[in-house]
Amino acid sequence: MTSEASGELPLRELLLDGKQVPAADGRTFTVLDPSNGTALAQVALAGAADVDQAVAAARAAFTAPEWARMRAADRGRLLNRIAQAIRAEAEQLAHLESRDVGKPLGQAKADVEAAARYFEFYAGVADKLGGSTIPLGPGLLDYTVREPIGVSGQIIPFNYPLQNTARGSAPALAAGCTVVLKPSPEAPLTPLEIGRIALECGLPPGVLNVLPGDGETGAALAGHPDIDQVTFTGSVPTGIKVAQAAAANVVPSVVELGGKSPVIVFADADFDLAVGAVAGSAFGNAGQTCSAGTRILLQRGAEEFLDKLIAHAASLKLGPGLTDPDIGPLVAARQRDRVQGYVDLARQEGADVRTGGGAPTDPALADGYYIEPTVLTGLTNQSRCAREEIFGPVVTVIAFDDPEEALAIANDTPYGLSSYVWTRDLDKALRMAEGIRAGQVYVNATGVGTGIELPFGGYKHSGWGREKGLEALASYTQTKNVCIGFGNGS
Repeated sequence: MTSEASGELPLRELLLDGKQVPAADGRTFTVLDPSNGTALAQVALAGAADVDQAVAAARAAFTAPEWARMRAADRGRLLNRIAQAIRAEAEQLAHLESRDVGKPLGQAKADVEAAARYFEFYAGVADKLGGSTIPLGPGLLDYTVREPIGVSGQIIPFNYPLQNTARGSAPALAAGCTVVLKPSPEAPLTPLEIGRIALECGLPPGVLNVLPGDGETGAALAGHPDIDQVTFTGSVPTGIKVAQAAAANVVPSVVELGGKSPVIVFADADFDLAVGAVAGSAFGNAGQTCSAGTRILLQRGAEEFLDKLIAHAASLKLGPGLTDPDIGPLVAARQRDRVQGYVDLARQEGADVRTGGGAPTDPALADGYYIEPTVLTGLTNQSRCAREEIFGPVVTVIAFDDPEEALAIANDTPYGLSSYVWTRDLDKALRMAEGIRAGQVYVNATGVGTGIELPFGGYKHSGWGREKGLEALASYTQTKNVCIGFGNGS
């Protein structure tokens, strides 16, 4: 990793065809520490010319003997080496992730472990992507093979750069694909480190390329005519543009576009268990989690839960990520301003701000991008703050009477990514799980930031396709059918 001991602002270059190189046009951008707004690193800004070079390198690597002829078992061993190397640098990676994104150090350490687990998980399935035989009758042999789809273009957001780098690249590499990955300009540092680690572990040049860049970089990658697949995580408007650009070249895409996940709390729930889990889902990573449970549906008669949640939220400590507080800053000033704008809007919509509602008063945090954990009541499900993804530590609490009403409110959203149900009644839990239109339903549990083995993706405006789990491999493979006639049966 680049040393910062000299006091000079470190320069992070593109990782392209196995080499660290500057952008073709020499452009750079500055990454800021969200805890205090100071410059953290200088990073090369990839442009369309760099995308062209990276895609060409990935295409050449896809067909090169070093990768194309590598045995699947050897790919698995290579992914395991990457996982081990990530763990060997866990402390440094966690510190860099914490400073770059702003998240508490403990959460960053968990992200490092998750990144290692992604590579381990897909290492284990690399040599198990077999086909099948289809019985057609005498004189006919029919079988299928699963082949890598080719060059994968991957565009990831700022909130979990370590995890998202591993979440997309590990299954792609396990399947035998090559990757061009574009991290967010607000959090590009650890993806570059994962690329470096992979090379040092023996990944052939060009197999994994990392190009930090902006929206123009992402557009050049999504619409590139020589990629074979696109994976995108981010906002709905950008996801639509990415999918349209890919479709113009008849390229399949996987898009995960966020959510407004309901948390249904029944009066018979274990409130002490639920409060910590619900708060962790909603406020973890400063609320910058697509599957965060920020729309809390609370059964009338369960006001004790609300009191406990408000008290819990008010007790959470804010601070720089490296001090390992409960909540760190938001990733950027524009994100803080966006969240504050929603809280101000909630007040205009008639919300009662039960705790939080603005920047902390501690002068030591004045230069960072902080918002206090905020609990809003008094809104309906039709309010903008209950319908739009805020992507900050803000929850709305909406009352309901019976399971039917809870289900109707839960589904009354353009999103459908994750959902959470808290009840001791198994019948109610299963009815909710059956009726909720979302890609994931958790009962008396949360899965934010974990669940490597579980398929992850959404209904409706939350996108299509699945990441994580064995289902992710479908995005990076194609099925070829081979039919052979022999003897008199042909």
